[in-house]
Amino acid sequence: MSVLKESTKLTTSNISSLVGTGAGFDLMRYYTLPDFLGKDAPYLLYYMGKNMARQTEMETFDELYEFFQYMGWGELVLIHDKKKEMLFHLKGHIIEKRLHQKLFPVEFRLECGFLSEMIQAIAGDTYECFEELDKKQNLVEIKALKG
Repeated sequence: MSVLKESTKLTTSNISSLVGTGAGFDLMRYYTLPDFLGKDAPYLLYYMGKNMARQTEMETFDELYEFFQYMGWGELVLIHDKKKEMLFHLKGHIIEKRLHQKLFPVEFRLECGFLSEMIQAIAGDTYECFEELDKKQNLVEIKALKG
């Protein structure tokens, strides 16, 4: 059963009214979900991100960047856009804190799944996204490869 009404799409304007802290979300995401989902957690988180994107209405990359900020996912920045690859950096205070906490290993599969689906919705081409953590620069490099 879907919590969202069929006519309700997520947008930057309606999610801006949500209030939350990243700590509770991170505990659920890195502690509870992997316990329930087991070794399939990264795969399922990726598809949870894609599913969330399908319930989201955006037309521009600027809206996408704003959405990442509202969600507490960090600052998403396009570094380059080549014929078959887009490179993004995900950075900011939130990312730095997540990368350097010592409670559990972090990943960004949910963000990658969301990003791959939103690129398709905005640009019209299919992409798969992969992340690489860079703790020295306090960022996550996300490569979106054209399918």
